[in-house]
Amino acid sequence: QVQLEESGGGSVQTGGSLRLSCAASGLTYSRYCMGWFRQVPGKEREGVGYIYTGGSGPYYADSVKGRFAISQDNAKNTLILQMNSLKPEDTAMYYCAASRARTSYGVGCREPDFIYWGQGTQVTVSS
Repeated sequence: QVQLEESGGGSVQTGGSLRLSCAASGLTYSRYCMGWFRQVPGKEREGVGYIYTGGSGPYYADSVKGRFAISQDNAKNTLILQMNSLKPEDTAMYYCAASRARTSYGVGCREPDFIYWGQGTQVTVSS
């Protein structure tokens, strides 16, 4: 059973930083997509960025390029989202997600590929 658990959310002022972690368990395969999404109530979920653990990425949404960085701690089965230069528009619930096993990167990691989701962690950026 795959479980994803996010941590590290909180409240910061504009320009501040936060580091989100996603602890994964039950992922018994080595090649898969793993990423971060965010959602504001009443709006569609937005992809923040992802990696393909077989050796591609990370890839980022234009809205976070240059400010956010995704990394993976393989030893701890943890995905990290380092968020710098935060803006009020980054305020959202942030979710970690993972896909089934993927033998190749292929056409990329698309949102329907992500079938395992964490419960989310709230990030609030005040002006």
